[in-house]
Amino acid sequence: MSKIPVGLVGVTGYTGMELVRLLARHPALELVRATSRAEAGKTLVELYPHVQGLGIGELSVTEPDAPSLSSACRLVFLAVPHGAAMGYAAELLGAGLKVVDLSADFRLTDPGVYESWYGVEHRHPELLEQAVYGLPELHAQRIREATLVANPGCYPTSVILGLAPALAKGLIETGGIVADSKSGASGAGRKSQVGMLFCEVHDTFRAYNLGKHRHTPEIEQELSKIAGADMMVSFNPHLVPIDRGILSTIYTKPVKPVTLDDVHNVYTTHYAQSPWVRVLPKGRLPETRFVRGTMFCDIGMVLDGRTGRLVIVTAIDNLCRGASGQALACANLMLGLPVEAGLDLAPLMP
Repeated sequence: MSKIPVGLVGVTGYTGMELVRLLARHPALELVRATSRAEAGKTLVELYPHVQGLGIGELSVTEPDAPSLSSACRLVFLAVPHGAAMGYAAELLGAGLKVVDLSADFRLTDPGVYESWYGVEHRHPELLEQAVYGLPELHAQRIREATLVANPGCYPTSVILGLAPALAKGLIETGGIVADSKSGASGAGRKSQVGMLFCEVHDTFRAYNLGKHRHTPEIEQELSKIAGADMMVSFNPHLVPIDRGILSTIYTKPVKPVTLDDVHNVYTTHYAQSPWVRVLPKGRLPETRFVRGTMFCDIGMVLDGRTGRLVIVTAIDNLCRGASGQALACANLMLGLPVEAGLDLAPLMP
């Protein structure tokens, strides 16, 4: 059986690199176009020696060109910065392709909210209504029917999956939630900047963008839909000296007295049909090393009787579950494939 041809705009960033890794072993998809203005003319194996012998290493990187992509592909991944993706998406959708956008350009339903947080005018607000938020555990059926999917951010993935069962069941108050999240350095992207140099990141631990991180409105938008009420969340990101991974510690208040057994049962029931969400046994908490390079979201919880808080802890890999792997899961659904195709990944243990 011939494979389904797909393209990738933006092959040189970390998310593009991760998509190349995943597509190289996909049983039903074939990467036939990979684009980069800076690296056009090189082969993939010149950029990424690890794809040697995997069947796609000799693919030449080309400059992004919508007619070439539309003539060769059925679906295109956009792994380019916000502001740039919306133009590519409009052109490719107009040519009849399906698009998975890994940027923030279509995650927020209100163009005004997008413009206020990202400082960029949305040039294609008419597409926002058709964009589907690409979290399979929440929107699998809509993703199957979509032509444009907005791939979630990495931090929002960890926070939304951690809170969804408790909010859906009405276990916790919708106000006063604090999400304290720590990310590896790859979450900042592959571009050169002083703050991300090895000597700036190694052997230190820092908070950043407190109260103003651009993932905040995305988190609040999706949680509000689940809760059926407008929500405001205190989202506090930190950078830790690891390559990849996100650990989110989320502080909530139960609406009434509950036991840890009650909470654990709600979570295991909610995610019973979700192969990538692992609700850990009571007494265990997630670690980033056990989800590295996978689609898993590990969830643990503590009921703090002294403070009356329910503390929820999640761990994901920011590049796979928080970006490229999730984009591939959405593409699988959009193309009529099993959601898990090409994503049966064992952890990349150090």
